Amino acid sequence: MPYQHILVAVDLTDECDPVVVRAQKLAKASGARMSLVHIVEPMAMAFGGDVPMDLSMLQQQQFEQARERLDSFTGKYPELSADQRHLAYGQPRQEIHRLAEEQGCDLIVVGSHGRHGLALLLGSTANDVLHGAPCDVLAVRLKKGEKGA
Repeated sequence: MPYQHILVAVDLTDECDPVVVRAQKLAKASGARMSLVHIVEPMAMAFGGDVPMDLSMLQQQQFEQARERLDSFTGKYPELSADQRHLAYGQPRQEIHRLAEEQGCDLIVVGSHGRHGLALLLGSTANDVLHGAPCDVLAVRLKKGEKGA
């Protein structure tokens, strides 16, 4: 049975372009709708959760910067309308699963490695995304330095 709705999790670097391109090819081949998500992790998670100061202003700035980067990144993919681009705040695995369920996705596509945010997302999280996912998961294997095709 062909996929109906594909969710692509990205870190907004050029390294994830091959992930988007692969998802686009799958979507085209199966006539599926495609959505894209970027997760902004809480700063407290990066500091081990015990931060002795209020990070809310920094978090808001981080979220706004991520929104700008998402808009810039998706500019390369004009077929992705505003309602197909999602920016979420929280723990990547949980947010990816939540959005996949909420959007009725039947495939989640992620990259298999990266040197920036995607490395954090897919380091220990890849296993979580795979095993707790409400649908199929495709990990696109990237070679070092590979860019969009």
